[in-house]
Amino acid sequence: MKKVLLTGNEAVARGAWEAGVEFAAAYPGTPSTEITETIAQYQEVKAEWAPNEKVALESAIGAALGGVRALACMKHVGLNVAADPFCTLSYVGVNAGIVLLCADDPSMHSSQNEQDNRFYARMAKVPMIEPSDSGEAYGFVKLAFRLSERFHTPVLLRVTTRVCHTRGLVKTGKRVETGRKKFDKRRHLHVMAPDVARERHRLLARRMERLMEYSETTPLNRIERGASAMGIIASGVAYHYAREVLPGASFLRLGFTHPLPERLVGRFARSVGEVVIVEELEPYLEDAVRAMGVKARGKSLLPRTGELTPDVVREALSRGRRRRARGAAAKLPARPPNMCPGCPHRAFFAAAKPLKPVVFGDIGCYTLAYQPPLNMLDVNICMGASIGMSFGFSKAGGGNADCLGVIGDSTLLHSGLAGVMEMAYNRGVNTLAILDNGTTAMTGGQDHPGTGRTLKGETAPAVDIEGVCRALGVKRVFTVNPFDVMETRRVLRRELKAREASVIVSRAPCPLMTGERAGAMSVDAGLCTDCGACVRINCPAIGRSGGKVSINESLCIGCSVCSQVCGAGAISRTSDRKNSGKV
Repeated sequence: MKKVLLTGNEAVARGAWEAGVEFAAAYPGTPSTEITETIAQYQEVKAEWAPNEKVALESAIGAALGGVRALACMKHVGLNVAADPFCTLSYVGVNAGIVLLCADDPSMHSSQNEQDNRFYARMAKVPMIEPSDSGEAYGFVKLAFRLSERFHTPVLLRVTTRVCHTRGLVKTGKRVETGRKKFDKRRHLHVMAPDVARERHRLLARRMERLMEYSETTPLNRIERGASAMGIIASGVAYHYAREVLPGASFLRLGFTHPLPERLVGRFARSVGEVVIVEELEPYLEDAVRAMGVKARGKSLLPRTGELTPDVVREALSRGRRRRARGAAAKLPARPPNMCPGCPHRAFFAAAKPLKPVVFGDIGCYTLAYQPPLNMLDVNICMGASIGMSFGFSKAGGGNADCLGVIGDSTLLHSGLAGVMEMAYNRGVNTLAILDNGTTAMTGGQDHPGTGRTLKGETAPAVDIEGVCRALGVKRVFTVNPFDVMETRRVLRRELKAREASVIVSRAPCPLMTGERAGAMSVDAGLCTDCGACVRINCPAIGRSGGKVSINESLCIGCSVCSQVCGAGAISRTSDRKNSGKV
């Protein structure tokens, strides 16, 4: 064994590898992405990016039934996509162990909602364990596979952003080969027709009773005695925050959080003077503990939204006395997210903006176009929703003359193809723009079925997006280069007026993936009228100072969108100006 410094995500990957995992599947999504990227580095593991989370879980189910330990990873909203197989998998049971890692995102650092996925464990009737740091993440995932096989159940391993991305010391060990288990072909075990599922549900209820007994004795749930009369019940990273703030309190530290240990909770509550439950987001633990008849406070003190921090917990547990948060972080200027210099999505929106369409957005880098000064997204909900929403809007009389759906290449293949089928099959009159930058850019540039490469770097068939759209019934399919702003605008204007469903594929690579630069742009101060047209494309390389616009040539990659929107002809490539003697 040796000690290494690992993030929570790296620790999960290491623990899964040591547990003998042979198959891992995921769809990239912060804060869980690095788990699959890390485990893919172990040659013993067949690791893959799946088209979406549902397929990732279904592939892991197949691998586990086939006899090898399997891991499926996703962020919290991904479990919404995978909920269908997840909620029936507990009826089916397992052959080899299967663990679903779900990463929640309190404070929505990279997400469109702040849902608390602990409730999925209760709904699906599966055991849930929650590590509080990297060391526990490493150990808990190994235990999760043992629990999965011991109780014949999938296990939900729930982590949060801070656990995923903070580092801690981990004592690593060696990989244990578990061998392949033989598949039991008895159909009454695995075919969830109603007559089979009814019996399996009764077995599932008895399994939950056994798991509740296990929760009473597992060392994952333990009482830590303190000097004060206050008793804190906490799990995950909230335990560390509360421990830092009240080191003298007694703690019931919960690592196995579904089903909860009722007798242990009762014994702890009787041994302290007051019970406070410290947890992020919803009162999941609080509601369960109060339902046991225990008097406890939680959300009457602590916020129900956003991440907890030691300062937030300190203020809450000081019974309302205002305390000023410490540290320089509170004084830092705001840094809103923005599309990178040379992003092809910015070029597309620069072309679309004068047409003033109603834009139904999706999840990806292009979501950032909602911010000023672009102000180009009017509605945004979840992955794949842009197509159905724009279709419904046009059907309701919005009219395709001002209705545009926008989706990325990875998101289209994740959950958008059914929407394309809808607009073709039901004779939509909406226009869909597929912004294809050749990668899953927002989560760090992962491959997908349209890139022609697998997670392991192997060559793979690349989905022909235009061909698929035509095969699904869309007759009007066109491809544009978004960096040709005028041509893109011309095609957009024409298709927004068409009275049938149409698709425009806006194709140009993410500059972060290619690293290519065409030569920086610069401003001729003598020609600049400070009209602001270039500033309104919101490129980080463009700034305004002293009534004139300037371009930071160290940031600029030379996409030339600014020069195309400049009505004064004041922006050109620096090298061209030097050659002409104007610089």
